[in-house]
Amino acid sequence: MNTAFLDLSHAAASVDGARIVGRVRSVTGLSLAVSGLERVMGIGQRCLVYGRRGPVLGEVVGFGADGTHVLPFGSWDGVSAGDRVEVQPHGDLIHPDDSWIGQVVDALGRPALQDTGFRRGEHVRTVRAAPPRALDRRRVGAKLETQVRVMDIFTPVCRGQRLGIFAGSGVGKSTLMAMLVRHTNADVAVVGLVGERGREVQDFIQDDLGPEGMARAVVVVATGDEPPLMRRQAAWTATAVAEHFRDQGKQVLLLIDSVTRFAMAQREIGLSGGEPPTSKGYPPTVFSELPHLLERAGPGTEDAGDITGLYTVLVDGDDLNDPIADSVRGILDGHVVLDRRIAEQDRYPAVNVQKSISRMLPDCHHPEEYRIMQAARRALGKYADMEDLIRVGAYRAGADPEVDAAIRFFGPATRFLSQRKGEATPPARAFAELARLLAEAGIELPEGNQRA
Repeated sequence: MNTAFLDLSHAAASVDGARIVGRVRSVTGLSLAVSGLERVMGIGQRCLVYGRRGPVLGEVVGFGADGTHVLPFGSWDGVSAGDRVEVQPHGDLIHPDDSWIGQVVDALGRPALQDTGFRRGEHVRTVRAAPPRALDRRRVGAKLETQVRVMDIFTPVCRGQRLGIFAGSGVGKSTLMAMLVRHTNADVAVVGLVGERGREVQDFIQDDLGPEGMARAVVVVATGDEPPLMRRQAAWTATAVAEHFRDQGKQVLLLIDSVTRFAMAQREIGLSGGEPPTSKGYPPTVFSELPHLLERAGPGTEDAGDITGLYTVLVDGDDLNDPIADSVRGILDGHVVLDRRIAEQDRYPAVNVQKSISRMLPDCHHPEEYRIMQAARRALGKYADMEDLIRVGAYRAGADPEVDAAIRFFGPATRFLSQRKGEATPPARAFAELARLLAEAGIELPEGNQRA
C-alpha cells in the first residue's frame, strides 16, 4: 500500500504541464481577491492573472473571507471577475551573473536594455534570502578607502559595515553615492534605485556614475511610478545580487537609495492587505521588514566576501526623529547627515560633521589619524557653538584663544572638505593636509591616544 502510494506521488510530481488554477473573485483598489487557491498558496507566493490585456504577475499578501488577496507587479487594467489565476511556484527567483556588471536591470532581474551582453546565471537566488547566522560571520574588516575626504576622516567605512546617509531632498545624496561607487576600493558595486524619479535615472547613470562608475556597477531600478511591489522588490533584488558576488569571495559595495521609499512601498502593501496604521501611518510590517533587509548586508562567512551597505534615508522636513529614520539609525553601524544649511553655502558633500558618526571609531583609524580627527572635530564644534555670535560681530578676538584658533581653522577646513564629484583623495594625503591646516591654525593634537 505504501509503495503504491509513493509510486503514485512520484508519477504525479513528474507530470509535465501540471497547473494549479483559481479564479478572480473581486478587485478593490490594488487588492485582488482570488477563490480556489486558499490551500495551495502562502504569503509571498507569486501567481499570474490572465486578463484581457495579457497576464499580470501578482503576489499573495493576505487572506480573508473573500479569498486570497493578491497585489500586482503591474496594473489590474483589463482584469475582470472570473479570470483565470495560475500559481507560479518559483516566481521569486533571479539568476544573477557576472555579465550583469555594467548593466541596468529592473526589480525582477530583467535587462533594461536589449543586446547588451546580459545573460541569465546558472545558479538561482531567492530575493528574500536570510542573512548569515550571527556567529558564522566574521567581524567587520579593514577600512575601505572611499577617497571622499570628509567621510574618510570623520565617518570612516570598514568592510562589512552598514552606514546610513540621512538627508532631505536636493542636498546631494545622488552625487555622493556616485562618488562612492567611482572611488571606493571595492571589487564591485550594486546600486538599488528604489522609487527614483524616472527623469533622474538617466542623469544618475550617465552623468553621476559615468562610464567609470558603470564599469564596476550593477544598477537595479524601480521608478516612482511603478507599483509598490516593484519598488519593494528592487531593494530585495539589489541585495540578492550583492549576495551573489559576496559568495564569490568579492568585496561588494551595496548602495540602496532609498530605504524610506522601500518603507513607503511596504506601507502601501500593508495597508492594502488590511493592516492597521500605527506610527505616523506606517503599519507594523514596515518595522519588521527593515531589519530583515538591512541585516542581509554585513561581514560574510569564512569563505565569502563582505557586503558593505550604504543606505540613504529621506528625512521629512530634515527631521532626524522621523519613525523610519529613527528605526534605521538604530539598526545601522553609523550615519552621515547631509545638512541643507551646508548645501545652501555651496559646500558639497554637505556633511554635518557634528551630527555624523561611524560606530567603527576609534578602532577604524590609526592612533595618529584618530588624534587628527579629534582635533578637527573639536575645532569645528567650537566654531559651530560660537557661529551666531561671530557672524553678528558679538565675539571679540582674543577673548578665548581656543575660539580664535577655531576661527582660523574653519575657513581653510571647509574649503578642504569641499570636493567635486570627479575628485579623489587617498586617505593618507587627506589626513596629512588636515594636520597641516590644524598646525597653521595653532591647534595642537590631543595628548597620546585619547580614545573614547
